[in-house]
Amino acid sequence: MKKWIALTLALCTVFAFGACTKTETDPVTSPVAEEPTGEDTSWTYIEGNGKLVVGLDDTFAPMGFRTEEGELVGFDIDLAKAVGEEMGVEVEFKPIVWDAKEMELDGKKIDVIWNGMSKTPEREEKMNLSDAYFNNSIVIMTLADKPISTKDELVGKNIGTQAASAALEVIQADAIYGDIVDGLAEYDTYDEAVMDLDAGRLDAVIIDKVAGMYKATLKKDTYAFASEDFGEDLYVIGMRKGEDALLEKINTALDAVIASGKASEISNEWFGEDLVLR
Repeated sequence: MKKWIALTLALCTVFAFGACTKTETDPVTSPVAEEPTGEDTSWTYIEGNGKLVVGLDDTFAPMGFRTEEGELVGFDIDLAKAVGEEMGVEVEFKPIVWDAKEMELDGKKIDVIWNGMSKTPEREEKMNLSDAYFNNSIVIMTLADKPISTKDELVGKNIGTQAASAALEVIQADAIYGDIVDGLAEYDTYDEAVMDLDAGRLDAVIIDKVAGMYKATLKKDTYAFASEDFGEDLYVIGMRKGEDALLEKINTALDAVIASGKASEISNEWFGEDLVLR
């Protein structure tokens, strides 16, 4: 009996070992990872879909925002449509949380980030960036009856800006940052920051010039801007790292729209002057 039991156990061991060996080498149960081709299909992917999905903050007037009727309008909206037409694809706009823009891009929920996005060293590391197409600056915006002239006057004040914005990055890189950080609040949107400025909860908002100037046209004589600002701010379009074919296609189309005068026409419609870079 003991011999029989020993034989049975030995056979089971052999069977189990054989089964384990088959599982490790069986091509059906052990899929082999595909070899990377190294081919850049970023443009053929867009071309095949027939559309370019643009991620944007739809509260950033006048670059991309909603009218009271809910229509999406703005300088970047018109420019993106013109570039899409040049590329031969439809442009689909998808509102995103600006603070999560890189996640949306990397997760392929959008194809590009295009909405007054500033060129920064950090973004250059994370994304492919188009040629700069628009010249902006980061300014200090206050109520007209409580003006501020210089950055030094921000010390001890309550200040607002948009989270994950170029404005926040230039503030953090500025020598004044350590002196104003305790009074600096981050908002999901510039609109929320400006509402707190209007309500007297903030003394100043550090904001993209185009956004601040546009808000000033809507409420004449309400706001003032400091004579000193936080420097130049160039707008670009963001794509996933490695998608060089799409980058080249967008740069070529952007150049064509600028060379034709269409981009200048759009700028004049929104700002009354040509702010497009060449």
